[in-house]
Amino acid sequence: MQKSNIGVLLVNLGTPDSPETKDVRRYLREFLMDERVIDIPYINRWLLVNLIIATFRSPKSAKEYKKLWNERGSSLKYFGYDVKDMLQSSLGDDYVVELGMRYQNPSIESALNVLKGHDVSRIIVIPLFPQYASASTGSVSQKVNEVVNKWQIIPSVSHINQFMDHPKFLEAVTARGKAQMAKEDYDHIIFSYHGLPERQITKGSVGNTCQFGTCCDTFTDKNRYCYRAQCFYTSRLLAKALGLSDDQHTTTFQSRLGKNPWIKPYTDEVLKELPGKGIKKVMAFSPAFVADCLETTIEVGEEFRDDFKEAGGEAWDLVPSLNDSEIWIDCLKDMVETA
Repeated sequence: MQKSNIGVLLVNLGTPDSPETKDVRRYLREFLMDERVIDIPYINRWLLVNLIIATFRSPKSAKEYKKLWNERGSSLKYFGYDVKDMLQSSLGDDYVVELGMRYQNPSIESALNVLKGHDVSRIIVIPLFPQYASASTGSVSQKVNEVVNKWQIIPSVSHINQFMDHPKFLEAVTARGKAQMAKEDYDHIIFSYHGLPERQITKGSVGNTCQFGTCCDTFTDKNRYCYRAQCFYTSRLLAKALGLSDDQHTTTFQSRLGKNPWIKPYTDEVLKELPGKGIKKVMAFSPAFVADCLETTIEVGEEFRDDFKEAGGEAWDLVPSLNDSEIWIDCLKDMVETA
């Protein structure tokens, strides 16, 4: 009997098809109407997204995306395709690797249909988010299951829900950091992660574990899927690999939306306090992202740099994301073969 291939589905968040306002608006509507992203009743979410956020935010966001765009398009998408091709080459002909985006194109459904056409015996899904969150990894898993459950023949599907402590992931991020540290003598390191509303952390709390404080200082079976605890754990692992003491690095959270409390401390508030403490040169990581995108290149790399210098800082440098790093490809290959 002929051996069946194994399908590998890589999934990232997504990006507009172009930096034009109409495409950005379409992306924001799909993204923010996800019940796992804005977890409020449907009618309230529809009104908020369609009448307020998508209407008024899309022109501003389009201007930011135009700063990010280049001849290859959106970095999140083209690095996704690069990684797909490199992983396919590394794994060989026994595997079929496809790329999907949770929002917009290429869609998860279109990628899964390609795998279906290859008659794969099983599918390994890797959401490209190192730390698990309901709004990212959880949403991807839900969407994959919704699509596959409509098939007449449903293959075995496995999901890799987190990989922030995978040795190769840590090695890849550390290598990026050391390369940047060789260029400058930094006073402090910031690990800035995408934020989440506190209510989403509370919803996933096991036994009322999450208190938004010192509970994240340890990583246990009870908080292993708490996004905030995962982020602090990632920072501790990276700090150890980089040889940093506790007072040489800070974990913060960015990209909050609305007036409800999000997980703290906030990056934009912390960075303004650093120059007053004698910290004038900062190196920033974005360890929740594996590819350069709006939240890394523009928000952390440019906006936070400008804010830091305005507050009296001298240097603010962003460590590049993993993008198409060979160690990152080795990490993905190991995850696939282990699964």
